[in-house]
Amino acid sequence: MAHLRRCVELAAQALTVGDEPFGSVLVAADGTVLFEDHNHVASGDHTRHPEFELARWSAAHLTPEERAAATVYTSGEHCPMCAAAHGWVGLGRIVYVSSSRQLAAWLTELGVPAPPVRTLPINDVVPGVVVEGPVPGLDDEVRELHRRFHAHA
Repeated sequence: MAHLRRCVELAAQALTVGDEPFGSVLVAADGTVLFEDHNHVASGDHTRHPEFELARWSAAHLTPEERAAATVYTSGEHCPMCAAAHGWVGLGRIVYVSSSRQLAAWLTELGVPAPPVRTLPINDVVPGVVVEGPVPGLDDEVRELHRRFHAHA
């Protein structure tokens, strides 16, 4: 739970700097936090998702065995781009706070247009990865962050 709470904190940090509220943490098999990041898409580069950055960092800094044993904790379920990056670099388990399905429903409620890329469950993109989520309670916090972001967008 501590790692998931940190993801929500990172999502809130992204919101504070005017970015979409997403945050992720990469954790080694022994529980050590290896890398963390939040969204940086406000720059105009919509590939700057934290899950994608974690995948790139892991490819540059970890062995294939270390990547497979690591867990990615994240505030929101991976988009197809991030799920593919996760699969290509061979990262292990994913634990997310809120699902893509929840996010789509929240954005619809807020009147936000659908994204240009269709959302898919992670296992539709990376069939072999272990995925856990959503997490009741924390997902309400993530929903509120998205509501605040889109109220000011």
